[in-house]
Amino acid sequence: MKILLVEDEEGLILTLTDRLVSEGFEVTSARDGKAGFELASSENFDLIILDLMLPKMNGFDVCRDLRKNEDHTPILMLTAKGETIDKVLGLKLGADDYLTKPFEVMELLARIEALLRRSTAKTNGHADNGFRFGNVAIDFRRAEVKKDSVALELSAMEFKLLQYLVENRGTVHTRDHLLDAVWGYDVMPTTRTVDVHIAWLRQKLEENPKHPQFIQTVHGFGYKFAA
Repeated sequence: MKILLVEDEEGLILTLTDRLVSEGFEVTSARDGKAGFELASSENFDLIILDLMLPKMNGFDVCRDLRKNEDHTPILMLTAKGETIDKVLGLKLGADDYLTKPFEVMELLARIEALLRRSTAKTNGHADNGFRFGNVAIDFRRAEVKKDSVALELSAMEFKLLQYLVENRGTVHTRDHLLDAVWGYDVMPTTRTVDVHIAWLRQKLEENPKHPQFIQTVHGFGYKFAA
């Protein structure tokens, strides 16, 4: 799980990064709101920890602009302010939870776990919204895929295969499993069908299809989506 920490307090960055890494998370940090927004917009994270009072761009604006861009990554907002109006405003702008400083790290971890569980429940098996990786954006409701904001032409089976891989990202799938899950055994394609469709997706989505970053081969097993 990848977490983006947008925080300007050096001591808190070090403390939280050490603890989150020890809990198995991969942590990327940004020290101002503008850098945090750019990172969140260009990379894929499972959760964003966002401070409210930040240089260059405050947490409210970062949250608002991410949601305007259809970024549905869970956001946990941190602030030294305790006023109810700030909490309400943060939630109205699209934050998923709110934690007032100072806080116990155990409470932060509990809230992170709860947000990740809710996020997984929303996306696994049925992606209601969209998904972004690299310079590619997927709109599952419209069955649209764009690369650098340009619409791509995917066949129905290419889209179904991509959607299944994204919804089950991180999991290694054998060719037989993909045939069953995406095509169905009644269609009776060969395992070569999976390889061909994977190759087509890589040609359309990857920057370097010969060295794919997202649709990866796990030698001896099958394929997985990594983002």
